[in-house]
Amino acid sequence: MHHLLLALTTTPSPLPTPGLREGISADQITPGLWGFIMTAFFVLATTLLIVDMVRRIRRVRYRAQVEDERQAAAEAADVEAADSHDGLGVAGDTDASGEKAGLEGQGQDADRPSPATKAGRTPRSYRPQQFS
Repeated sequence: MHHLLLALTTTPSPLPTPGLREGISADQITPGLWGFIMTAFFVLATTLLIVDMVRRIRRVRYRAQVEDERQAAAEAADVEAADSHDGLGVAGDTDASGEKAGLEGQGQDADRPSPATKAGRTPRSYRPQQFS
């Protein structure tokens, strides 16, 4: 059995002829000029698409960062305005019934929406993702 395997591995295979078969020219087996042009076109198109995709992703990230900073600043301003108006001992701050305005000990008006839902805004975690 080992002799058979040894004979198969050491038996030389016929060498291929160093030329083309009869009836075949070099133009028929190489991509030629059109193959080079098409390959260069696909490489260029892929490169341009990747650059455009990176630019769009960077723009979306930047817009989200600016929106988060703007929203945080607006919420901080709302909280600061609410704190200065509601519960920090402003004299004469009573509602129609003559009691101190706000919820029981929370310092907020019951009729006023929270800063996150003011003017129809929803908290960022509840917004649907928007892509442009």
